[in-house]
Amino acid sequence: MKLSPYIMAFLLLLSFIPTSTYSQASTQRNEILNELNSDVPGKGRVAVYEDESIKNVLGRSMAPPRRVYSTADGTAQYHKMRGYKIQAFSGNNQRTSKNEAYYKQGLINSSFPQHETVVLFESPFWRLRVGNFEGREDAEVALKEIRQSFPSFGKEMYIVVDEVKIPINQTSRDLD
Repeated sequence: MKLSPYIMAFLLLLSFIPTSTYSQASTQRNEILNELNSDVPGKGRVAVYEDESIKNVLGRSMAPPRRVYSTADGTAQYHKMRGYKIQAFSGNNQRTSKNEAYYKQGLINSSFPQHETVVLFESPFWRLRVGNFEGREDAEVALKEIRQSFPSFGKEMYIVVDEVKIPINQTSRDLD
């Protein structure tokens, strides 16, 4: 069965309708199809036959589902995704860098307990990273606050792209 160019254009347009939920897209699709299939005197008749496989795809999010992780105690759930962290320290001195990373982690934890801190060792570097930020703007605000609290090591801090943990039950404005 060959579809007319108008019907193909309609189906293509219908697939790009911005929606936030499947039910909203389904409702919009049904309204459009009902209007097209209705008899209007003097305007001709359009019949849209929608294949079941197209009906199941339209309005559905095309993003792959995210895996849900839980904390060790099971109290919080989160997604891992690409985001931003603040690199607060990086050093490769075999004798002092490990202790300095943990020392700075303690200082930042005491002043900013809402931000997760992680000490990483990737030979030969010890690094301290702070926060889980979905957007760069949030990371920049936190970086400014941390630099004001710790001006002595503020110049070596900067924002890096990293894998972050985004809590499921919070909106992007509530994230640290």
